[in-house]
Amino acid sequence: MDRHDSTFGVQLFIYDLSRGMARQLSPIMLGKQLDGIWHTSIVIYGEEFFYGGAGISSCPPGGTMLGPPDTVVELGNTEVTEEIFMDYLSSLGETTYSGDKYRLFEHNCNTFTNEVAQFLTGNKIPSYITDLPSEVLSTCLDSYSDGTHSLQRIYC
Repeated sequence: MDRHDSTFGVQLFIYDLSRGMARQLSPIMLGKQLDGIWHTSIVIYGEEFFYGGAGISSCPPGGTMLGPPDTVVELGNTEVTEEIFMDYLSSLGETTYSGDKYRLFEHNCNTFTNEVAQFLTGNKIPSYITDLPSEVLSTCLDSYSDGTHSLQRIYC
């Protein structure tokens, strides 16, 4: 984007960590259909920003080990400058989103992108992503048996 433009596009990159396996196995494993196991990142200023056990990281768009995203969602535009955004990320990385604060179900990449999306655009990321952990945790209640095979579900 031209340095003289006053607005910058914000994208959400969505990856299915299960590469389609969640759709196939979730009815058997959880008794509920899941379309994917979502990892998300924010793309702005020609860079992809994401959060994990190493804290906040960045790379060229689509440059993670996950390759190109499965879906790209346009979240809107922002007037936040790159300098202000980098200061904001630095502050988050020192406090709320340091690597040691990562928790798979309650404080993860999707929590990060949701917060950053709201900071930049006022928009949240899609609820099917942010609701996934509670959906998974709500299904860990019993065992499955078809008479021949049985599966003990993980109790949460």
